[in-house]
Amino acid sequence: MTTGGQVHARVPVRAEHDYDVVIGTDLLAELPALVADATRVFLMHPPSLAESAMQVATRLTDAGYQVLAEELPDGEQAKTAQTAARCWAALGQAAFTRTDVVIGLGGGATTDLAGFVAATWLRGVRVIQVPTTLLAMVDAAVGGKTGINTGEGKNLVGSFHSPTAVVCDLAWLRTLGDADLRAGMAEVIKCGFIADPRILELVEADALAALVPDGPVLAELVERAVRVKAEVVSADLKESSLREVLNYGHTFAHAVELNEEFRWRHGEAVSVGMVFVAELAHRAGLIDAALTRRHRDVLSMVGLPTTYRPGAWEALRTAMGRDKKTRGATLRFVVLEGLARPTRLTGPDPALLEATYTAISEGSGDD
Repeated sequence: MTTGGQVHARVPVRAEHDYDVVIGTDLLAELPALVADATRVFLMHPPSLAESAMQVATRLTDAGYQVLAEELPDGEQAKTAQTAARCWAALGQAAFTRTDVVIGLGGGATTDLAGFVAATWLRGVRVIQVPTTLLAMVDAAVGGKTGINTGEGKNLVGSFHSPTAVVCDLAWLRTLGDADLRAGMAEVIKCGFIADPRILELVEADALAALVPDGPVLAELVERAVRVKAEVVSADLKESSLREVLNYGHTFAHAVELNEEFRWRHGEAVSVGMVFVAELAHRAGLIDAALTRRHRDVLSMVGLPTTYRPGAWEALRTAMGRDKKTRGATLRFVVLEGLARPTRLTGPDPALLEATYTAISEGSGDD
């Protein structure tokens, strides 16, 4: 990252406090002003970003802040009670106060954990999220959901704690591997299906251009996806009703992640999860075959999976029973009743669910 940046857009989010999602390139210079009146900064990052974290720390130190850098385990391995406790211990030893700031520099797992640590330390301190992956920029870092995993499932322990700012520096996307960039596109495409069909049109018009990290198409896709999430979160911060639509495809996806012991990327699981709920909605008579096929087609265009292996239904069904949208023993799914018209399907027939799984595990679908 260089120090002279360019802001592409500022997307406002209205939550328990208002904040902006800043989208642009080379935005390191934005951070000191966002930290504002803090004395200490707790900078959380994965091992792969140690050098970048040093650059951030130097910029903040030069601006007069005390920086304590905390290296986390990679990926979902960071999101444990043990890692959170280690961070709490470091905060205590540094005499971290309510006027100080946590910064999460990394992908979705890092921003989830940073938000959770900030939410729980002294019952809440400020957090600034600096997402470095496409997935984190358009989903994990925006909206104030924080959490850690347990042996029973993903994000079962957490809280709502809005950041004071989110800095989406598109320059980070140049460092992403191809698989990670493609995985992030799942959450972008999700926003297209639930709210902004222009996203789908941009991908369908030129899928290769959509995957160019520093290209104008991806910049527009990021902004559009962030705006979708910002509008939903501003209307329903704590997922009382509307915000559930952002979980489109996630009930099945989280079950896949758990069944695969988190070896699958989140976006890969979400891709298959969206195909699952599209097929489910079609079989329930809510959407037509063309919209069902469109899910497979657009996700395939960016190289995402659209099927899951057979023989895992019982494990997946058990895992879905622990989903946050489940009420008692009743499964609830976010589905579509038309393009950009999300709704809920409550308590679908078990036979319908199993038939849907069979269809996507065979990769045939129902035309």
